[in-house]
Amino acid sequence: MIVWFVGLAVLVGLTVWYGADQVGQAIVSAGWATVLVVIARAVAVAGAGVGWWLLFPRELQPSVWNCVWLRFVREATNALLPLAQIGGDFIGARCLALKGVRGTVAAASVIVDVLMQAATQLVFAIVGLVLLTAMGGNELVAWPVAIGIAIAVPALGGFFVMQGERGHRIVKKLLEMVAGDRDWPVFGAIADLFERLDTFYSNRIGLLRSAVWHLAVWFVGAIEVWVVLKFMGYQVDFGDAVIIESLMHAVRGAAFAVPSALGAQEGGLIVLCAIFGVPPEAALALSLVKRIPDLVIGVPGLVAWQAMEGWHFHNGRARAANNQNERA
Repeated sequence: MIVWFVGLAVLVGLTVWYGADQVGQAIVSAGWATVLVVIARAVAVAGAGVGWWLLFPRELQPSVWNCVWLRFVREATNALLPLAQIGGDFIGARCLALKGVRGTVAAASVIVDVLMQAATQLVFAIVGLVLLTAMGGNELVAWPVAIGIAIAVPALGGFFVMQGERGHRIVKKLLEMVAGDRDWPVFGAIADLFERLDTFYSNRIGLLRSAVWHLAVWFVGAIEVWVVLKFMGYQVDFGDAVIIESLMHAVRGAAFAVPSALGAQEGGLIVLCAIFGVPPEAALALSLVKRIPDLVIGVPGLVAWQAMEGWHFHNGRARAANNQNERA
C-alpha cells in the first residue's frame, strides 16, 4: 500500500512539474485515439487469455471463454488493486478453480502462463533494444536496458528451474522443517502441483503456440503508442512505437513491486519519447491515456470477480444449510 502511494505521488508530481494544463491539453488532442486504445487493449487482453488457454493439454483444457474472461479479471486486479503486478494471477487461478478446474491444474497453468508472458516480454524488450541500436542508439537508455535484460535472463531461468524436481525438493524440505513429524495434507497438494507443472511443460506444442501468441499480443500494445502519438500530431512510425512500448514494459517489469507501475511507467515514457522528439507533457498524456483502459476494462473485471465470489459464497452457504437440514 505504501509503495502504491509513493507511485501515485510520483505520477502527480511529474504532472504538476511539467504542467497539468499542458498535459490535459495533450490528452484532449488525442481525441478518438482514446477509444481506439481501449479497443486495442481489449483485443490484447483477450489474446492473452487465448495464450493462457493454449497452454493446457487437450485432456485438461477448460473452455476458451473461461480463460479469456478470467484474463480480464487478472488484468483488472493487477491494474487497479494494490497487489503489486502479480496478485491478479493468484486470483485468476482461484477463479478458474471455482469454474470447476482442479485447483492444482489451475495454479500450475497460471504459473506457466506467467513464465510465458515474462519470457516473451523479454524477447519483446530485446527487439526494442535491437531497433534502438539500429537507429543509432541512445546510451542513456540502451545500457540500462541491456543490463536489465542480462539480469532478467538468469532470473527467468531460475524461475523455470524452481518449477522442476529441484524446486520440488527445496519446497518439500522447507515444509518438513516447519511441519516436523506431522503429515500435513499440503504435502500431497504440493506434489500434485509439481506433477501438473511437469504435464504443462511436457506439452511442447502448447508451449510454442502460447509463446507465439503472447509475443504477438505484446506488439498490439505498440499500436496504442502509435495511434495516440499520431492523433497528437507527432510523426512516429510503428517501429518507433515498438521501441517505446517494448522498453516501457522493460521499465514496468523492473518496477514489478509497484502496483500498476505507477510513476515508473510515466518516468520511463518521458525518457523514451524524448528520443523521438516527443515532449514530456505529451509523454505523460500518452501514459495517462494508456491507463484509461485500466479503468474501462478493469472496473467490469473487478465487478465480475466479486460477483463470482459472491455466487460461490451463496452456494456454499446454501449447500451447508441443506446438509444441516438432511442431518436433522
